[in-house]
Amino acid sequence: MGGMGGGGLLDIYAMAWEHLRPGSSPVDWCEGNYLISSNIAEFVNTFSNFLFILLPPVLIMLFKEYGRFVTPGIHVIWVLLIVVGLSSMYFHATLSLIGQLLDELAILWVFMAAFSLFYPKRYYPKFVKNDRKTFSWLMLLSAIAATGLSWWKPIVNAFVLMFMSVPTMVMLYTELQRVSDQRVYRLGIRSTTVWAVAVFCWINDRIFCEAWSSINFPYLHGFWHIFIFIAAYTVLVLFAYFYVESELPQRQPLLKYWPKNEFEFGIPFISIRNPDSKDWLVYCSLYMQDYDYDYKHRKN
Repeated sequence: MGGMGGGGLLDIYAMAWEHLRPGSSPVDWCEGNYLISSNIAEFVNTFSNFLFILLPPVLIMLFKEYGRFVTPGIHVIWVLLIVVGLSSMYFHATLSLIGQLLDELAILWVFMAAFSLFYPKRYYPKFVKNDRKTFSWLMLLSAIAATGLSWWKPIVNAFVLMFMSVPTMVMLYTELQRVSDQRVYRLGIRSTTVWAVAVFCWINDRIFCEAWSSINFPYLHGFWHIFIFIAAYTVLVLFAYFYVESELPQRQPLLKYWPKNEFEFGIPFISIRNPDSKDWLVYCSLYMQDYDYDYKHRKN
């Protein structure tokens, strides 16, 4: 019995090492391996994740107000985006199976967290009965089940995640038809355009690698990382806006841009206007220099 137990433990160690071994993933993107660095498999694909690491801390700062007056869950999503970036860097640096799974599962949990927080109630299945808590439990159980299933056929995970983005963008299009704020609408159009460019890069890198390699440009997956981050976080900003407008209209959401609000190609975030709340007025006096002007301007 002791020998069998020891043998079983060795088998577990061997399987774990096999999953950690560089090159153990069945997925290999178009960029050549170990061409720039002998320690990093796909150099460009690894470091093109820089936005996932650098921008979420800025978003956490910009959404401080949103986290306090709407839902602190928004910060969980920004942290998960950092996890996506780190996991993607590890995967492309090693091309290990465990790296691939960490990358894909982090993306899956971003989807599920965002659905739990912001999925419009008008699209809920009937058995949920318009209850966000019940829907959130459904998303959690779905994420757990999908996490287990992801080990079954790792080669198809990326295609499944890509498919999940399609109904999200269709839902975004539907929601944009309901908004009156043209700044929100324009951001939605830009987000959709960037998403389409990102998908173009992903498909071409995955399916037409030989053609792009023939012109010495096997780096479209790196551009995918840049474009998909921009598309993903702007879509999250939009759904954060839709959520407040639909379920907490008294909070008066307003799309703004940092560092200059008039420049619509800055970093978008949601400001919350609620001048009737005492804690809101205290907060604004501490953190929003332009609040007094905006408030007096609206009153006049």
